[in-house]
Amino acid sequence: MAETVHCYNKGCGQKFDPSNNQEDSCTYHPGQPVFHDALKGWSCCKKRSTDFTEFLNTPGCTKGLHSNVKPPEPVKEEKSNSNKDEVIEVKMPEPKKPRDPSKRSSADEPLVPLKVNVTPSLKQALEKHMENLSLQATEEKKDSKEVTVGTSCKNNGCKACYEGEESNTARCLYHPGFPVFHEGMKFWSCCNRKTSEFDQFLAQEGCETGTHLWIKPEVAGEKKSCRFDWHQTPSTVSLSIFAKVAVPEKCTITANRVRCVINILFDGGKSLFEKDLVLREEIILESSSVKMLGTKVEINLKKAEAFSWPTLEFPIENGGS
Repeated sequence: MAETVHCYNKGCGQKFDPSNNQEDSCTYHPGQPVFHDALKGWSCCKKRSTDFTEFLNTPGCTKGLHSNVKPPEPVKEEKSNSNKDEVIEVKMPEPKKPRDPSKRSSADEPLVPLKVNVTPSLKQALEKHMENLSLQATEEKKDSKEVTVGTSCKNNGCKACYEGEESNTARCLYHPGFPVFHEGMKFWSCCNRKTSEFDQFLAQEGCETGTHLWIKPEVAGEKKSCRFDWHQTPSTVSLSIFAKVAVPEKCTITANRVRCVINILFDGGKSLFEKDLVLREEIILESSSVKMLGTKVEINLKKAEAFSWPTLEFPIENGGS
C-alpha cells in the first residue's frame, strides 16, 4: 500500500496518495475563515453558521489538487522603537472606598423582570428564521435516518466521512470540548494545545476516541455558549449577549439591586444561554431595561451611584452576597 500524507488545504484535512493526486481529488476552501457578529464562515463562499462544529464541517467550494505543503506563517511586523524613550504620564482616578458589606443589599432579595423592548429587526429575523426551519424540517423528515456517502462526522476535530456500513465501526478521534479563542491563541478546552495559527488549530488531532456521529440530533433549548461582553459609562452598565434570533416570549431576564439572572432562548428556540450575575455594585431596577435585536440582546443597568466599577461581578472571595 502506498504511503499517504496529510493534505493542508483548508476544509480538507484528508490523507492522500501523492502518486494518485488528480485535478479534482481535493475539495477545499481557498479563502480565509471569517468571524462576524457570531456568524462563522469562509470568505470564498456565502454559507454562514452560528455553530462552530457546523462551520468546521462546511464542505469545500473548490476542487483541485491535494497539497502537502504547510501554508506559510504570516510575517509579524516589528514594533518600532522610535518612541521607546517617550514617557507618558497616566494619572489614575482615586478609587472609590469599598462599601461596608454589612450595608450591601442581599443577592437573595426577590427578582423582578426588567422592562423589555423587542425591536422590529428581531421580529423580522424571527419570522424569516421560523419559515426556514419549517422548510428544513419538512426536507429533513424525509431522510432523517438516512446517512449518505460523503457525510462528514459531526464530532469536533474528526475528519472522517461516511463511506458505507463499515464506517459505523471505525474509530472516531475527536475533541469532546469546545473551541476557545483568547488573546490571539486558539485551542480546544479539552486538551489545551494552544496555537496562534488557525490552520494549525484546525489540523489538531482529537484527544479522545469514540463513535462517529453522522447525524447531529436537534435538541430544543440545548445549552450553548455565545459571546458575552460588557462595558460601562459613569452612570450605566451595558451587557451584550450575542444570541441571534432570540424568542422574546421564552426569555426571562430578572434582577434585584445586586443580582441579574439571564435566560435567553435563541437560534429560533434551539439554543439556550444562561448566566447568573452577582453585581459589583447596586443598580436601580426602575431605570434598567432590555433591548432585544435580531443579532443580540442588550441589558442596560442603571447604576445606583455614578462611578466606575472595577469589575462587573462581586468578588467571590470577599463574600459574594
